[in-house]
Parts: sequence; C-alpha cells; structure tokens
Amino acid sequence: MRYDLVVFDNDGVLVDSESISNRLLAAYLTELGHPTSYEDSIRDYMGSAMHRIHDLVRERSGERLPADFDDVFHARVFAAFERELRPVAGVTGVLEKLAADGVPYCVASSGSHERIRVGHRATGLDRWFEDARIFSAQDVGKGKPAPDLFLYAAERMGVAPERCVVVEDSPLGVRAAVAAGMDVYGFTAMTPAARLAGATGHFADMGELTDLLRGVGRRS
Repeated sequence: MRYDLVVFDNDGVLVDSESISNRLLAAYLTELGHPTSYEDSIRDYMGSAMHRIHDLVRERSGERLPADFDDVFHARVFAAFERELRPVAGVTGVLEKLAADGVPYCVASSGSHERIRVGHRATGLDRWFEDARIFSAQDVGKGKPAPDLFLYAAERMGVAPERCVVVEDSPLGVRAAVAAGMDVYGFTAMTPAARLAGATGHFADMGELTDLLRGVGRRS
C-alpha cells in the first residue's frame, strides 16, 4: 500500500446519498422562495457543509434561511435515507480489503455526525466505522474546501498528511485535500473528471480503487 491512511468522503463515496439529498435540498430551497433545480444543487452545494448553503443563499438573495432550516432539512433527508439509501456499489469490497490488509482508514465528511451515523446504520456500513474513525466538519467548524477537516482527521489518526490519500467525489473535497497536502482520487460516478481538477487520479468504478491505492492502477 502506498499510503498509511485512506480518508473517505461519505456522501457519494461510501453511501449513495447525493441524489437523495440534492433532490430534497433543491425542493426545500424552492419551497422557501429560492428557486433551485437538482442540477443547481449538485453544482453549488454537493460536498458542502450546511453553513455554505446558508452563506450562498444570503449572498445571492440578501435573505437568511429560517432558523430551523437545518433541522427540517435533516429530518426530511433522514426519513428518505431509511427508505432509499444504499451503500455505493463496490465500497464494501474496498473496506474488506483494507481491513484484511491492516490498512488504516476513516471517514471525513462535511455532513454532521448524526447524518453520517444515520446513513451508516441504514446501509450496514456502521460495522466498518466505529466512532474513532468518524470525523465531521462539526469537529473543526470550517468545512471543505478548507483543509481543516482532513488535517484534523490525519492528526487524530496519527498519520502525517503527506502519507494520506483522500477519496472524494466533489470539487470542494478535492480542493480541500490538495490544500491539506494529500493525494486525492476523484470518484467520477456522478461528477465529471473535469470538475475534479487537481486530483491525483480519477476512477469511475469502486472496483478500480484498491489497485489505485496500491499504485498498480491507471492514474489519469
């Protein structure tokens, strides 16, 4: 293995949640008088911490979102997760190989701790991620594209940033990993490689990831 720590993003990388959450986010923002399409949500908010949604809406409209926006949105998302959420195809096999090889891994997500855990319980991924492997933007106060979350995860896991690799599917996450001085592989199942500029490499199928991490796969 080329790396001492594999840092996974959560939404869209471990759990197949991006289509669910962005559909609901676009609908809720539109309901509140801020017309937003699904494509708009993917472009502007995918990979964001909640504070970025508030900041962009206020910047564009001059209006604040309701005080209970986060609570209402998360309630809708969590209910949908219970009905619809699945693990990303192939990711369980990746986790099995990392565990079998004794390679440390963790998750570092813009989502809240509650969101991460709800998604993992709904998909059965909780067996792979005990509390010590879970890091959220809540832990650092400043989400991606700032490098803070990835640097915090590396510090807590006891690994130097240059020995870490990040697995990401959002432009904000790739920027954060690069800023943290880490290699980053961009998952292109939902995001075109061109939008993940700066990544060390790209892959479209989780079946490719283990070889990339070992340094024997194709880099783009």
